[in-house]
Amino acid sequence: MRFLKTLFWVVVAVSMAIFATANWNDVSIRLWSNLEAEVKLPVLLLLTFLVGFLPTYLILRGRNWSLRRKLTLAERPAMAPAAPLSEPGFADEDHAA
Repeated sequence: MRFLKTLFWVVVAVSMAIFATANWNDVSIRLWSNLEAEVKLPVLLLLTFLVGFLPTYLILRGRNWSLRRKLTLAERPAMAPAAPLSEPGFADEDHAA
């Protein structure tokens, strides 16, 4: 199974490398007013992917952390209630003697 996982990621990496070399062109991005940026197309695609992926990933990690913390708190054994000061059986014996 590990071999298939490794093979999958190698195929993805090679595909991305072929795409990047075939499309290594400048792309002009108009930011605001007269300001323009020249960016390579694969770099632009990577940046847009990260802008969409990172916030979602961070929200997922935050929720998982919160749920794990709640689960560990729920799994802790409940504190035993404090023992009563006097037990009813012993109090009756003291008064009887």
